[in-house]
Parts: sequence; C-alpha cells; structure tokens
Amino acid sequence: MTAHARRSGVATGTLLSTARFLEEDEAFLHALQSGHRGAAAAFFERHADHVERVLVRVLGVDAEIPDLVQEVFLRALRGIGDFRGGPDKLRGWTTRIAVFTARGCIRRRRARWWLRSIAPEELPEPQADDASPELAHAAAGALRLLHRLPVDERIAFSLRYLEEMELREIAEACDTSLATIKRRLVRAQDRIQRLAARDATLSSWLQGGDG
Repeated sequence: MTAHARRSGVATGTLLSTARFLEEDEAFLHALQSGHRGAAAAFFERHADHVERVLVRVLGVDAEIPDLVQEVFLRALRGIGDFRGGPDKLRGWTTRIAVFTARGCIRRRRARWWLRSIAPEELPEPQADDASPELAHAAAGALRLLHRLPVDERIAFSLRYLEEMELREIAEACDTSLATIKRRLVRAQDRIQRLAARDATLSSWLQGGDG
C-alpha cells in the first residue's frame, strides 16, 4: 500500500469514526473520555457553533473569538476525564467552560484598561441585514452599554436576552444559584435603563420595546 493510500485510509477512517460518534451519544462520551481522536473531532463538530455563539453574545464581534473557541475546547478536552454527567449534560458543561473563558477574557482586558483605551465609536458594531439607521445606532449603543456592565451582570444579561437561554441554564453555565442569576439580571436591567436614559435614541427604543 502506498503512503498516499495509507494517509487516505486514515483520513477516511477518522471521518467515519466522527460520523459514528455524532450518532451514538453513549459511545461518543466513552470514546471522548478515553482520548479517541475521532471523538475529539466529533466533540468539536457538535458544539463549536454553540460555543462561538455564546462567546459572541458575551463579548460581541471580536477578533479573538476563533482563538477563544479553541481555548474552550482545549480546556474541555483537558478536563473531560473528570466529567461525571451523561451525554445530555455535555452541552451545558461546555457552555460553562465558554462562559468562564469569556469572563477571563473580559477581566484580562479590564486589568490592562483595554476598554478605556478605545473610543466607544471604535468598538465593533453588530451587523444586521436591512437594518434601519436608527436600529443600527440603537444596537451599537446597546453593545456599548453591555461593555459597561460588571462582568457577571453582562454575562447573565447576554445569555438571557441575546442567546435566549432559560434561567436554569444560565445558572448552570455560570455555576451559581438561580436566585443569584435573577438578582444579576435585575441589577443589569436597572443599570442599562439608567445608562440608556442618557441617550435619546436608546431611551425611546427601550421604552417602545417589550423589555
């Protein structure tokens, strides 16, 4: 057998293993915890989009997102041997790692005055197809408000109102109680309302919406 054929065979085998693990939850989790290469690929295939979405919800459009996605999966693969839940708990566990990774990123940036060194108009703005100028302005302003929230309030607010996660899911992702998440959301909403009141467009947008 030629070297090319051997490489092709390995690649084909990996793809087949990945496809099989994507369909068989128990086998997938067992193989993942056993260090099977195909299971690691399947793990990424299953959860990469969700992890990226969580990071974007918390951090906004950010050049570091691809690197942070990789960081989440490296942390997850290093810790998968200690995971004690069933296959149905793996998504929530991965979400928790993404949340802690995003929190760490925010704190590192604030520690070196990252946000304070960038003018608000230079922060990346969310892209929306066919958005009116007023809506685009409001969305950009809302993003700036999120950047001004304390990190734990920002995460809770983003997961609840941008990612539309259930409260219990957010509590699990943040590794805290349901009551704590509710308090963080109340404080976040109060801060945003006070900050938005200083901006005419944001104030009218929030008052005209459903909360």
